[in-house]
Amino acid sequence: MAYSLRAIVVWSVLAGTIAIPLAIAAASPLLAWRQPVYIAAGFAGIVGMALLLLQPLLAGGYLPGLGRRTGRRVHAWSGLLLLACIVLHVAGLWLTSPPDVIDALLFRSPTPFSAWGVIAMWALFAAAALVGLRQRFRVPPPYWRLGHTALVSVAVAGSVVHALLIEGTMGVVSKTALCALAIAATVKAVTDLRSYAVLTRRQP
Repeated sequence: MAYSLRAIVVWSVLAGTIAIPLAIAAASPLLAWRQPVYIAAGFAGIVGMALLLLQPLLAGGYLPGLGRRTGRRVHAWSGLLLLACIVLHVAGLWLTSPPDVIDALLFRSPTPFSAWGVIAMWALFAAAALVGLRQRFRVPPPYWRLGHTALVSVAVAGSVVHALLIEGTMGVVSKTALCALAIAATVKAVTDLRSYAVLTRRQP
């Protein structure tokens, strides 16, 4: 009974943390007169932020009802969904304003949030590439986990700064809560999984 109550509370909080920013964004007056492609790109970014919260929870096996093995399988699939959200986010912005996207990619945009978004994007792409190349290059598991964790940590930090600097459709309070929980979940997973242990291991 206690476990069921805990599961209900955890899943309810998680669902609310994800749904509330989406609902606030959907009702935002800033969407008026915006092109559908631009709106879709914005929502892809919001879903991507939600997935950044979900990913460490899955990797660490923190979600009730999902074992660590099942959680990591879902983690892999939601990682692909996260990459798709990034591509849709950038592609949508490209279709509405190619010069702005080019400036962002070249780190010459006057808006500071753009650089953080690009850093986060490339870090996530690199983390995904590391997953794909793991077997081919037979990277030892401790070093693979260290590299993956480092890249994902950069991606989460960059995404949080990117989101917080944007004055967009997400509510300030709900956006801040989502970002704070994503950081907390990432720190918790990194600490518990000890991916950095290889750095502190004594050499013979």
